[in-house]
Amino acid sequence: MPALIPTDCHGTVTWLGRVADRGAALASAPLDQVMARFTGLDGEAHGGLTRPSCSRVTAQHALGTEIRNCRQLTILSAEDLALIAADMGLDALDPGLLGASMVIAGLPDFSHLPPSARLQTDSGATLVVDMQNYPCTLPAPGIEAAHPGKGARFKPAAKDRRGVTAWVEREGILRIGDRLRLHIPDQRPWAHQPVTPG
Repeated sequence: MPALIPTDCHGTVTWLGRVADRGAALASAPLDQVMARFTGLDGEAHGGLTRPSCSRVTAQHALGTEIRNCRQLTILSAEDLALIAADMGLDALDPGLLGASMVIAGLPDFSHLPPSARLQTDSGATLVVDMQNYPCTLPAPGIEAAHPGKGARFKPAAKDRRGVTAWVEREGILRIGDRLRLHIPDQRPWAHQPVTPG
C-alpha cells in the first residue's frame, strides 16, 4: 500500500535562488533554473549530505554535531511572502533577502505542510518537506540595508509564514514555471501530540 497520497494540489515555482557563500551573506542570488542533486542545489552553501547541528535541534544533538542535512532548501510561498511584506509595511519583499531557495505559488497553508510531504515536478524531481522553518533575526540586517527601519519587523511578520525546509529525494532540474504536485503522508495526526506553548 502506498505510504504517500498524490493530491490534486499543485504549486508553481515563481522564484529560484542560491546562497553561494553563507559566510559572506545570507542573501540568495536569483536563478532561472538549477540542478537539484542528492546533496542539494548545485553551488548552494547549505548543501551537503550532512551538516553541523544548529540551535533548532539542540534538544536532540549538541550544537555542531554532524547530522543528516534535511535543510538543503528553504522554500516559501508567494502568498505568505506577500503577507509578510504587507505586515512589514512594504509593497513587496525580495525572497533573496531571506536566503530563499524557492518560492512557490498556489499551495494554501504552505508553512504547515506535513513533514515528509513531497513536492514533485512533472519531470520527476522530488523535494521532501522536513518541517516548518521558524523565522529568525538573521535576515534582518539585509532587509534593513534594503529597507531602512524595516529589518526588525521581519521576525514577527514571518511567524507561521516562513515556509518549510526540504531536501532532495530525486534529482532533476528545477525551473521557473515548473509545476509541483503535492503528495502527503497517508497517516492520521498523532493522537498524543502534546500542546506546546505558542
